Amino acid sequence: MTSSRSCRIARVRPLFPATPNEQFFVANDAVDFDSEAGRNWTVVDSPFPGSPANGSSADRPGWHTGAEVPEDSFTFLAPSVPANVFGMAHNTGQPGRDLPAQAFHKAATSVIGPGDAIELASDVGHVDPEAELTVVVGRKVRGLTLDNARTAILGFTIGNDVSARDLQRSDELWISAKSQDTFTPAGPWIVTDLDDSELSISIVHNGRELRAASSADLGWKVDEILVYLTSFMTLHPGDLILTGFPAECARIEPGDVVTCRIEGIGELSNPVKTASWE
Repeated sequence: MTSSRSCRIARVRPLFPATPNEQFFVANDAVDFDSEAGRNWTVVDSPFPGSPANGSSADRPGWHTGAEVPEDSFTFLAPSVPANVFGMAHNTGQPGRDLPAQAFHKAATSVIGPGDAIELASDVGHVDPEAELTVVVGRKVRGLTLDNARTAILGFTIGNDVSARDLQRSDELWISAKSQDTFTPAGPWIVTDLDDSELSISIVHNGRELRAASSADLGWKVDEILVYLTSFMTLHPGDLILTGFPAECARIEPGDVVTCRIEGIGELSNPVKTASWE
């Protein structure tokens, strides 16, 4: 995949040796993501100053600020450890805009990374994936305006707002439908300085590409969403805001693979399996 500007920042875990809970941040400014340069990254300081959950692990050989690390030496994690994760309800086109802006909360514990499994309980019913342009908040903010909303954005990533439709109908607050463990895949990286006005958004379900849409099809736009959210609460570095799903989805079941695609960012792929806790 090719990007015309900006850089990528990723939260990663070294593979050799693999140490649980270790995390580093790496950056790459190659235009062609799939080129040799695009697969070689530089270790950087955490892009979330003041966020202990998003601090880098202690240096070790080959993993210090400025070190060069190849992509096959680490695994991508979710791009941040958020304090808050939000989705936007009814945010497609003019019908969405005709209604008041409305957010819902997703548990931060529902966030997983690229390649991690979406786990479905046996009684969860109909579950859909939703590929969504996702804002990664870069600093602590409250009371944003349309003039300064962009200053809160570190960049954009891909989020998958996995949704249990039967539970959505029976739970008016959507907690059980949206916040189950593994129901918010995110990644694989953050893209900074991305023009988010008209990006293609789509899902590939078991190799079949579903009907795409565009970020232009969102009812409430990114700046407006940030103003709305910060009118009643503080956002923190690393928070994730899923902006809405305008494209086609398909029911997922154990054994499936779902890939979310967003132009200018890339792909986020996750297998689906039966819940491990059952």
